[in-house]
Amino acid sequence: MAKETAEKKEELTEEAQTQEAPVNEAEAKIDELEKELAAAKEAHIRTLAEYDNYRKRSVKEKEGIYSDAKVSCLSELLPVLDNFDRALNVQQADAETYKKGMEMISTSFMETLKKLGVEAFGEKGEEFDPNFHNAVMSVEDDTLGENVIAEVFNKGYKLGDKVLRHAVVKVAN
Repeated sequence: MAKETAEKKEELTEEAQTQEAPVNEAEAKIDELEKELAAAKEAHIRTLAEYDNYRKRSVKEKEGIYSDAKVSCLSELLPVLDNFDRALNVQQADAETYKKGMEMISTSFMETLKKLGVEAFGEKGEEFDPNFHNAVMSVEDDTLGENVIAEVFNKGYKLGDKVLRHAVVKVAN
């Protein structure tokens, strides 16, 4: 009987060990999965932080580019302003000298606009294009063709393909 009891005890111990083995394996698997989950959460949080930093950096760079572009543009215009100041400080000038000075300032300003990529358009004799011209008047004129600009009130300006200001014109026929 003692032998049977010992055998039963041994069987029960083996059975308990075989039952504990899957439990230990499951606990180990759970621990492993919890570690993987924690690592994935940490990677996700880092990715979110990196994206937030990227977004903030992009906004800051965009603001810097805009500011730099304004500074660059205005720096190009300052010599024209200096010429106006010089013209205003002249005490005595006849009409011809004054006109010549204004023409020089106008030329300087147009050169500055060209450097910035701005083009003027809208000349008398050009064909009217509603994409670039704003017709405020029309006139019957047999010497000009149909839809031809007869007079320009304000020149138009464009930067690349973008119209800054439409030319204000009178159209013939």
